[in-house]
Amino acid sequence: MASVVNMTASIQNIVQHNCAIPDAEFWCGKRVLLTGHTGFKGAWFANWLAHMGAVVHGLALPPESRPNLFDALEIDKKIHSHFGDIRQFDTVKLAVDAARPDIVFHLAAQALVRASYKQPLATFETNVMGTANLLEALRGRPDVKVALMVTTDKVYRNREQLAPYPETAELGGHDPYSASKAASELVLASYRDSFLHEQGTAILAARAGNVIGGGDWSEDRLLPDAVRAWRNGDTLHIRRPDSVRPWQHVLEPLSAYLCLAQHAWSNPATSPAWNIGPDGAASVREVVQLAHAAYGKGQIEFATEISGPHEAGLLALDASKLRQTLGIAPRWKLGTAVEHSMRWYRDFENGMSADALCARDMDDYLHAAQFFAEQPGQPA
Repeated sequence: MASVVNMTASIQNIVQHNCAIPDAEFWCGKRVLLTGHTGFKGAWFANWLAHMGAVVHGLALPPESRPNLFDALEIDKKIHSHFGDIRQFDTVKLAVDAARPDIVFHLAAQALVRASYKQPLATFETNVMGTANLLEALRGRPDVKVALMVTTDKVYRNREQLAPYPETAELGGHDPYSASKAASELVLASYRDSFLHEQGTAILAARAGNVIGGGDWSEDRLLPDAVRAWRNGDTLHIRRPDSVRPWQHVLEPLSAYLCLAQHAWSNPATSPAWNIGPDGAASVREVVQLAHAAYGKGQIEFATEISGPHEAGLLALDASKLRQTLGIAPRWKLGTAVEHSMRWYRDFENGMSADALCARDMDDYLHAAQFFAEQPGQPA
């Protein structure tokens, strides 16, 4: 992973109209509290922060899936890992006290739409009260300079429209997951206006599109479900093949979170809400077909009739503010993102370590950032 650090350091000052990347020197020595560090996205993030030299404290429930990226990357050896429930205020406060953070990233959540129908109260408790607990623990701590709260592209009241949603679109949510995330943003805005702005803490909401990447073994997610089925010789059943989402590789939002936090550090009055997503959106069918071609085997069955609880059919994000204001733009097209994801799983099954696979993706991603900066307008 040292090559990733060297790569980041060597091109960290590339910030042009079409490209911005995290500054490794900025993060070296920063004290960071990261909630949700045992999840797929959180483990990738903890790994990146640790290798840039940040002093990271993580707070989350133990990982649910076996295998999982937290264990595969041995994250507990790289950061200060704390297992706890963000629904318990005393647990959150103890974590904040232990971390004494300069910067906070809040990723811990109940993150699945279908699970929210089965457990609506747990979803609201985790996503709304968990966020409130963290914000309350930050109240009266002016040493916390930036707190970035990760919500979702699903915070918008979905009107089943082709047009992408900008940050100014109305918030809402049909299912408990979407509604809980929209509600958490109201809590965030209240704490910002009532307490945290006065103490000098910059509070941001980051609304990221659907994330894919190697090392996700969660239930009820597209690529993990595909890998499980094809590895075992089973048919992958797709229930909503024509649903459209803003798919992106996990490194895209993580890079954006880091860049947003860097910006807010010196610009605490920065805009409070940011969309993070690709230039377009794609159907589930298209992603599955790309994944199948990259994996090289397996059967697929696409449903012809919609069944199950309500889920949004069309969803796209307008992330132009991020590009135009901070120069943060996607580096990998959808095909590249899917290819890297499926290659990660294939090579992990063949014995490569998670550390080596994540380092390889990071190197490729940062090379793409360099190429994009040197040749603006070219596909990465």
